[in-house]
Amino acid sequence: METANDLQTAKAFASSWNNLPSGSVYTFDQFEDWFAPLTRKDIEGKNVLELGCGNASLLVHLTQWAPKSITGIDLGDSIISANQNMEATGYTNYKIVKDDLVEYTSGEKYDVSYSIGVLHHLKMPKMGFDSVIRNTRSGGKFHCWVYAKEGNGLIIYVVDPIRKIVSVFPWWFTKYLVATPLSALYFVYAHIITSLKMSFMPLYEYSKWICKRNFLFFRHVAFDQLVTPQTAYIDKKTIEEWLKDDKIDQSYTYVIFRNGNSWKFGGTIK
Repeated sequence: METANDLQTAKAFASSWNNLPSGSVYTFDQFEDWFAPLTRKDIEGKNVLELGCGNASLLVHLTQWAPKSITGIDLGDSIISANQNMEATGYTNYKIVKDDLVEYTSGEKYDVSYSIGVLHHLKMPKMGFDSVIRNTRSGGKFHCWVYAKEGNGLIIYVVDPIRKIVSVFPWWFTKYLVATPLSALYFVYAHIITSLKMSFMPLYEYSKWICKRNFLFFRHVAFDQLVTPQTAYIDKKTIEEWLKDDKIDQSYTYVIFRNGNSWKFGGTIK
């Protein structure tokens, strides 16, 4: 079900991804962090699917874990930079497909399917999660990451109202005239509270994580927050309900609170 909002979101993110330097915007350590508890042993020799691959910033690192094959799905023109970035890795057994991840159904299901940082931008996040489950084979693993409702009060009540206004502006306006000054303020804030160990302050755990990166990464994150037409903040109860799907092996699921403001969750298909 390709909704107008999801297509608009895909176009907005493509304007972000296609105006970045080549290669991954993430470090390998960040990649490992997002994937944990999955590790190389879960990926090596496996057929892997990413739903919402953007410019392949995660897939570039995934190649180092030697999967048998890689498939990336994205609705936007970010597939242009995704193909360029994957080609540069030297890994050959991949395909980048322009398709609606909500509707995507593979002919042959995957050993590992994942969606990181995407479901919360869909008009119907649960349908995106259903696609992750639908495309994973019996005995295969799935993994997701979303913005949490918990721990994100500052973002929900301060940043999100700004997003609702500026997301309709041209990408360059949002990036350089809105995201840049806002990220500069947060850059200073994050470094102050982490250096003084002010753990009682909002976004403290997240600030410790992002302070390992330079200002350009701060701006990239801020731009990603502001450019999208829609963002949902998903609570733990909702995720636990999703995981009760009868296709999922209930003897192994996990929900992990990450950096005080997001959820990683996954499991195994029956």
